[in-house]
Amino acid sequence: MARVVVDVMLKPEILDPQGQAIAGACSRLGFEGIDQVRQGKRFEVEVEGEVDEAKLADVRRLAETLLANTVIEDFEVRPA
Repeated sequence: MARVVVDVMLKPEILDPQGQAIAGACSRLGFEGIDQVRQGKRFEVEVEGEVDEAKLADVRRLAETLLANTVIEDFEVRPA
């Protein structure tokens, strides 16, 4: 089994209230110099066989169809 990672993040122009809450908590907890936080999701997909371009294309289709809302989110697919 091989693993492919899909990172999903809100597009930069989309408001991220959870990220803003985390950034606000950083200063209250003593973490100085944190200006902005963006919160996202990480998926680890196990695939049969080796990770080649065909497998990466399949996982990209999976991400576009199921893992990410491509209207408001960007995603990146890479071998683990």
